Amino acid sequence: MKPRGPYIVSKAYDWAFFLGSPMLALLVGILVVDSPLVDGEWTLVGGSDTLVGFFIGTVIHAHLVAVGFRSHGNSSIRKLYPIRFFVIPVMLWLAIVVSPWIAVASSVVATFWDVWHSGAQTFGFARIYDRNHGTAPELGRRMDFWLNQLMYAGPILAGATLMDHVDSFDSFADVGDALFSSVPAHVEGIRGTLTWIVLAAGAAFLVAYVMVYWRLAQRGYKPPWLKIWLVASTGFVSIYTWGFNSWGQAFLIMNLFHGVQYLALVWAMEKQRIAERFRLARRPSIALVIYLGSVAVYGFAVQLLDPDITTLWAITIVISLMHFWYDAFVWSVRKSQI
Repeated sequence: MKPRGPYIVSKAYDWAFFLGSPMLALLVGILVVDSPLVDGEWTLVGGSDTLVGFFIGTVIHAHLVAVGFRSHGNSSIRKLYPIRFFVIPVMLWLAIVVSPWIAVASSVVATFWDVWHSGAQTFGFARIYDRNHGTAPELGRRMDFWLNQLMYAGPILAGATLMDHVDSFDSFADVGDALFSSVPAHVEGIRGTLTWIVLAAGAAFLVAYVMVYWRLAQRGYKPPWLKIWLVASTGFVSIYTWGFNSWGQAFLIMNLFHGVQYLALVWAMEKQRIAERFRLARRPSIALVIYLGSVAVYGFAVQLLDPDITTLWAITIVISLMHFWYDAFVWSVRKSQI
């Protein structure tokens, strides 16, 4: 393949929002420790949380709903998947509203799908930098995918934040499901064994990964340094944060850079369509404010939403699940959708 420019947007844009964001998020997490931002709860319109809690919750839900600008707002993408975009979300919403068990299961699925999806996002960025470097879309693809999943999910499974994720199964007790509600207790009992399994499997995979890429290097493949930096820095932040949570701000750090990367990517790819939709083609800065403002309003509203309002809460779960699903096919190096 013919090499392109090394960056997705530009040197400054990529380093600010894609390449530098993991380390910057780690710095933010360290700086807020023991500050008024994380100490004490605030009550806003009936919702209670710390200021950091309100902030990161808004960022999380803002980036989740932002997929709509790519899926439903992009006509070339929208026409490819009408059933996925218009029929399935309605069916899922109805199922959640009608069945309390499906509602709880959907929430648990969202928790763990988010982990998978986050690893896949870093993989996607890495493959774009590979593509820009002139690498064929399939070269090393599978190994890269599993490396990024290992770097993101491995520290959760083997580290300090495992139970924070697994505790979502407790909600099954509210619908009388003794089997799934017992999962946290069983996981707690095997945490030590699980850690050693992850470490052993992870070490074996890393050896295999190095061997595969050594062979590719023998055939002339030279990985772009931007990809190496992205994967290495994200892996470091993930291991340090999810694995040890030294600063107690794992969810802030990991979700902050993930959300920033996504919001920046949507704007970079869809800004012309967004501006045209709002009839602001000559005023892209105003279109940017509307784009960020609209998703931020949604994100903040979700933070204040009473989860007992099932019909509205179900919408937020549907948007979360659709975000994870849609991202698997609305951004594709192989299908030239970037």
